[in-house]
Amino acid sequence: MRVVEYRVDGGEVVRLLTDLLDPDAYPATELARLYHARWEAESAFRQIKTFQRGPAEVLRSGDPDLVRQEVWAHLVVHHCLTRVIMSLADDNGIDPDRVSFVKVLKHTRRSVVRQCADTPKKIKKFLAVLAAKVRRKLDNGARRLREADRRLKRPDSKYSSKLSYRINTRDRQPTRRVAPKVITLQPAIVH
Repeated sequence: MRVVEYRVDGGEVVRLLTDLLDPDAYPATELARLYHARWEAESAFRQIKTFQRGPAEVLRSGDPDLVRQEVWAHLVVHHCLTRVIMSLADDNGIDPDRVSFVKVLKHTRRSVVRQCADTPKKIKKFLAVLAAKVRRKLDNGARRLREADRRLKRPDSKYSSKLSYRINTRDRQPTRRVAPKVITLQPAIVH
């Protein structure tokens, strides 16, 4: 077992336990960076479950084969939206995290409802119009943090849902720009 200790922006010490023992093949700095970046997958899950599918929405299908088909459909749509985001970011020389998934989803939904593209030429035109709409709003200033302090989640109660909603909105942090993370390795002590 190998222990890699590090701090992100001088915060709390993070201890990463791994079975990747060779420090030359798996440098501690790289492991710390990758471990910290792994939360991007959680952001993708949130994009699908909360924004794309909708909060508190369940899959509509009852048959296992149709459930698989519906899940694959959500994944395909998310992949297509992510490709649009990557293309926009690449064309404008910015980090893909600076392109709002919600804005791309909103513009896509509006555009798809308004028209049906059945030829490659029409699809290319549709994507160009979509890119132009989203490009206007690429970096519109401050953005919320992509991570939050650890908090103890209170159990849901059928008696205090309105009260807990008010408490949750009061606990939110103000919107601000997030500076790049600084990862500092700490000497690990294994007993």
